[in-house]
Amino acid sequence: MDQVIERRLVDGSAPMTSDELLHLLDKEAIDHHTVEHAPMWTVEDAKALRAPSGFGHTKNLFVRNKKGQMWLLTLHEDRKVDLKAVAKLVGTNRFSFASPERLMRYLGVIPGAVSAFSILNDVHRRVGFFIDEALMRDPALHVHPLVNTRTTTIDRIVLLNFLERKGYPQQVLEFSTIDDYG
Repeated sequence: MDQVIERRLVDGSAPMTSDELLHLLDKEAIDHHTVEHAPMWTVEDAKALRAPSGFGHTKNLFVRNKKGQMWLLTLHEDRKVDLKAVAKLVGTNRFSFASPERLMRYLGVIPGAVSAFSILNDVHRRVGFFIDEALMRDPALHVHPLVNTRTTTIDRIVLLNFLERKGYPQQVLEFSTIDDYG
């Protein structure tokens, strides 16, 4: 990563840190387990650094449309993504990946550190949050706690309820509704 991005949210405040997030989980008595590891920039990096568990591993896409609407998509790590088809699922014509600067301003993280927890930094609630239907069957999810040098394992229902209590409800992406998508 050659470019230095100022760690500021759209309102000028500093984003929540990983330590602050983990402290919040502890304060709310939310069971979680976090491990430290080398930076993971891609799904391939993650697979190389861990033993396969068979469930709950995610990849995250931060996308936007031409009108500036934004979405965080939390998907199963092996989900093949047709951006045009997924755009229709979320209710827009098409979208593209958001820039690293936009990622920092709205989700408070750098590329490679995006996860469902990132939505907590959306101070103005401008980012839609969608989760893959395939993840809704997994008992726990493995997600970055706002940095790509840690992974937190947390019960799926507990995580989604926590985010909803904080004002960030999710919608389920039902890929089975796309006729031409496997």
